[in-house]
Amino acid sequence: MVNVTLNVNGMSCGHCVKSVETSVGALTGVQEVKVDLAEKKVSVAYNEDAVTVEQIKETIDEQGYDVVE
Repeated sequence: MVNVTLNVNGMSCGHCVKSVETSVGALTGVQEVKVDLAEKKVSVAYNEDAVTVEQIKETIDEQGYDVVE
């Protein structure tokens, strides 16, 4: 299991949290997703053999939020 914490802009409410947690959590290989709205961070525990960090970033982007490096 690999853990990554991403900085994500554009999240501002509970709906944003739910949207990101649901969409990223639905990816095969994702074990856990935690959104810290105050810190604008998304922490993901995932199996790197099943999903890549790029796929996780793309999923967040598809929800309308910006992953910043």
